[in-house]
Formats: sequence, C-alpha cells, structure tokens
Amino acid sequence: MKTRFLVVILCLACVTSYAQTKKKKTKKRAPAKKTAAAKAPAPTSAVPFVDTTKKVAAAPAKPFDRPLDGYFKKSNILNAKVTPYPNLRENDVAFAKRVWREIDVREKMNQYLASPKQRLIDVILDAIAAGELTAYDPVPTKDDPNGDSFSTPLTPGAAKAKLADSTLVDKFDKDGNKIGSTLKAGEFNPDSLVKFRIKEDWIFDRQRSVFEPRIIGIAPMVKVKVGSSEDYQPAFWIYFPEARPIFATKEVVSKGSDATGLSFDDAFVKRIFTSYIVKESNDKDERIKDYAQGIDRLYESERIKKTLMDWEISLWQY
Repeated sequence: MKTRFLVVILCLACVTSYAQTKKKKTKKRAPAKKTAAAKAPAPTSAVPFVDTTKKVAAAPAKPFDRPLDGYFKKSNILNAKVTPYPNLRENDVAFAKRVWREIDVREKMNQYLASPKQRLIDVILDAIAAGELTAYDPVPTKDDPNGDSFSTPLTPGAAKAKLADSTLVDKFDKDGNKIGSTLKAGEFNPDSLVKFRIKEDWIFDRQRSVFEPRIIGIAPMVKVKVGSSEDYQPAFWIYFPEARPIFATKEVVSKGSDATGLSFDDAFVKRIFTSYIVKESNDKDERIKDYAQGIDRLYESERIKKTLMDWEISLWQY
C-alpha cells in the first residue's frame, strides 16, 4: 500500500514539473519592433549630445588692462590747479597800458607751442569741441570796433571752420556760363598755423608795489587775402582766464627733458615765450603797421617795450 502511494506522488510531481517548464517556454517575450532610432548605428564613442538649436550665453570678455608706458605715471600735471592772480582793486591801479603781441611758433624759443606731441592749437580746439571753452568772433562790430572784446560767441563748428583754408569755387548756370564764385572751406592743417596773438594789460598795483602783465585773450592767426596782399588775422578769440584751468593740465613738450613739469598755463604766466608788440592802446587806435613800415615796425615794437620797462624803473630811487 505504501509503495502505491509513493508511486502516485512521484507521478504527480513529474506532471507538475513538466507543466511548469512548458508554461515558461510559451511566455517568451515577443521581439521588439524595429524603429528609426534602432536602425541608426550605435555611436562609436561616448560623446555627449549637444542641442545646437539653443543659444549658449558667451562668457564675459576679460577687460583690457593696458600696461603702463614707462616706470612712473605723470599724475601731478593732470591734477594741477590754477594759481589765481592776486585780487586787484580799481583804486590800487596806479598805471595801466594795454598792448597786443604776436607769437611766432617758428622761432626757436616758441617751437614747443607747435610740437606734434602737444600743440597749443590742438589743446584749444579739443576744449572748444568738448564745450569747455568758448570761441568768440573776431569780426568788428559797432559795439566792438576791434573785434576782441568777447562779444559774439561762436559754435565749435564755426570756430574750426574759420581755421580751414578757403578756396574760391566758380559757379555756373545750366548752360555752363560762369555766374559767380563762392568760398568753400577746406581741411584744417595744424602745421599751417604759425602765429598767435595775445591781448594783455600791464598794470602797476600800488597795494603790492608790483608792475606785472596779465593776459586777457589769445587768438590763433590765419592768413587772409586783403586786397592785393595777404595778412594775418585772428580766426577767433579765447578768454584766457577761462582757458587757464585747461592749460594747467596740459604739459608742454621740451626737447631737453621729458619731465618738464611745466604746463601751458606756466608758459604764459611765467612768460616763457618770445614775442613782438603789434599795437598799444592810443588815442587814434592805430596799429604799428599803420604808421611804420619795414624794419621800422620792429624798432617801434622795441621802443614800446622799453617805454614800459622805463616806467617801472622810474618809480624807484636808489
């Protein structure tokens, strides 16, 4: 009896094991359908995918740090301040004389005013263009017979146009006949400007017992054709007290040393230039060239200069 029972159990175990094995074989996963992605060849190397359609923000550029041109920085002249003139009262003025001078930059002592590294005219024009200086029209008017009283301001463009060389251009009608001519402004060449005019007052201050000149205005000179001859005339006037803060921060160029420490303001206040007188105040309002010609004009200029020096010497007793 026991033997039959064991045989039945073994048979049931075999049947159950066979059924489970067959069930596993029938439940095999169906093969996946091939897609476009599956057809693509597998990448040969592990390169990360980058979406080129998206804009990548550029890295901020590193600011340019310009190296120092030399071994020290010239900061003293850039931060210079104007030394003001002592206060002057009308009651303290015992003597006053107005003179007009001309500076020729071609002379040896004045060549620094026309140095290509730092021209005086470039300093003036840059300040006018920046609105730091005002140019005044030198054309005489009823209220300003000499045209140097700073009565009519000029725009920066008009001031620069007065320095440019003008050419005479003919005008024609539609039939090709000449009907007239007009002046057309050309380009300004800084090297063509060779003269400056200075207006100044020589004053004796009895309060300080000092006889000194004080510059009032500076004008660049241009050559203008007057009648059958050419003469130098002011292009525009600059008020010197207004220009002093600008001149004080511009260093003059010297052929002797690069470390002069002198500004254009120092050059004018300390009289580091040579010039000749072209006019002194007089009852007839005459210029020297109105009554002297040739070499006599230079002699008259020296005579006026000596008269001013003699007036100061005559004040003192030894």
